[in-house]
Amino acid sequence: MAKAAQQPRCIWRFPTVSARTGLGRTKIYDLMKEGRFPKNRRIAGGHVVGWDSLEVEAWIAEQLGEVA
Repeated sequence: MAKAAQQPRCIWRFPTVSARTGLGRTKIYDLMKEGRFPKNRRIAGGHVVGWDSLEVEAWIAEQLGEVA
């Protein structure tokens, strides 16, 4: 299977992360606590969080057994 071209890095908010992974809020945060999902980062002054899109894409590839 051909590997898709890597997208530019961006910040994904929760709805995008959930849609891309198929996971809900509780599962994502539980996996983060266990160190099994990329950590979110505070952005825009600290009250807003987001995830690094490349880290989430790498996690998805790992779950699918692809080499990231």
